[in-house]
Amino acid sequence: MADKPGRSTAEEFSRLDPLTGEVASTAPAMKADDIPHIAEKAQAGFAEWSQMGPNARRAVLNKAADALESRKDDFVAAMMTETGSTAGWAMFNLGLAAGMVREAAAITTQIAGEVIPSDKPGCLAMALKEPVGVILGIAPWNAPIILGVRAIAVPLACGNSVILKASENCPRTHALIIEAFAEAGFPEGVVNVVTNAPEDAAEVVGALIDAPQVRRINFTGSTAVGRIIARRAAEHLKPCLLELGGKAPLIVLDDADLDEAVKAAAFGAFMNQGQICMSTERIIVVDSVADAFAEKFAAKAGSMATGDPRKGNTPLGAVVDRKTVDHVNALIEDAKGKGAKLLTGGTADSVLMPATVVDGVTDAMNLYRDESFGPVVAMIRARDEAHAIELANDTQYGLSAAVFTRDTARGLRVARQVRSGICHVNGPTVHDEAQMPFGGVGASGYGRFGGRQGIDSFTETRWITMETQPGHFPI
Repeated sequence: MADKPGRSTAEEFSRLDPLTGEVASTAPAMKADDIPHIAEKAQAGFAEWSQMGPNARRAVLNKAADALESRKDDFVAAMMTETGSTAGWAMFNLGLAAGMVREAAAITTQIAGEVIPSDKPGCLAMALKEPVGVILGIAPWNAPIILGVRAIAVPLACGNSVILKASENCPRTHALIIEAFAEAGFPEGVVNVVTNAPEDAAEVVGALIDAPQVRRINFTGSTAVGRIIARRAAEHLKPCLLELGGKAPLIVLDDADLDEAVKAAAFGAFMNQGQICMSTERIIVVDSVADAFAEKFAAKAGSMATGDPRKGNTPLGAVVDRKTVDHVNALIEDAKGKGAKLLTGGTADSVLMPATVVDGVTDAMNLYRDESFGPVVAMIRARDEAHAIELANDTQYGLSAAVFTRDTARGLRVARQVRSGICHVNGPTVHDEAQMPFGGVGASGYGRFGGRQGIDSFTETRWITMETQPGHFPI
């Protein structure tokens, strides 16, 4: 069975509800000196799990998906209290996460190598995909079920054992994932979780990366932390898969269906209060349709109320903490002070922040470049298509993007010129499916989760030969 969270001492830490300030959950406050034992247990689990056949692994993973869904009410309650999420966002998380586990189960028999023609007579040359060992997955709080599951599902399908490093902001939500996997019947030590108090995060993560049993790391989170993790891993020559920050552009060209663009932009900018790595942060609109779009979009955003997620009667809930409030407020004030126009919303004095649209954003404003990770979106006006592409690419990030046009060939042409790992024509920047190659470029990270691309991320490719006839050598 999977490891359940726990340690030998009584030390725990508490996560507070961002809306009420009350204790939302408690979890074991593991320390760096707990990590060697966990890593050793994961290595022992790998020895058994990696030798199980693909259909045996598939059966256990499918049971894990069922066990996740059976905890629906617990997941919704945990996400509401730990992160201020709405019930709708929690249910979306659970549905996609269960799909990710079933997709991982389906690929267990697709982890295939190849026979490669050799110039050497009688030599059978093969490229084999084999499990790596212990995989460390570090998951964030903003889409906690999706990203917690994504950190471990395909690694498990490939025959690896895993350690899930839970977020300090949602330890109960992440522990529920591990409880579901425990119910599914993984061998002892295959699935492990680490929870820690916020002040111990750096030491605990460092110990996990340094553990000799850990062979690869995947991390989803901020670019700043991703750089730290990549540097630490590089000291050990351990590969990383990093999915980091974003500043996703949504381009609205002069021939776009404005009503469709407005719907997609509102969803992309304000779903989960803008706290998604793919969130629409910049709406780049060609001048000739900018006023018409701004009027429609401001009306849409203004209709999206914010309220207590427990009451379930508003599309927006709470942001995760006061730090987010202060950061978003500062971006809004800076933009206004430098000449931008507030179309709807504004600064807030609590974690219940309004949907905010700022028009006339220029490169002199912090909102132009800095990831907000909150319910504010910048409108930037472009002269024409070429200028819109230039503006879209004027960022260090490159995760998701979108372009709206009635000419699909034009849309594809523009999409090919936007520097991002993902780009959608006539769709929102927020779009995820278990089987798709998910990841970014630039400061948004490197490597890909999902489907066959995920197999490459979590296996070793080995070249093995077999000689079938006597050899002939020059010496």
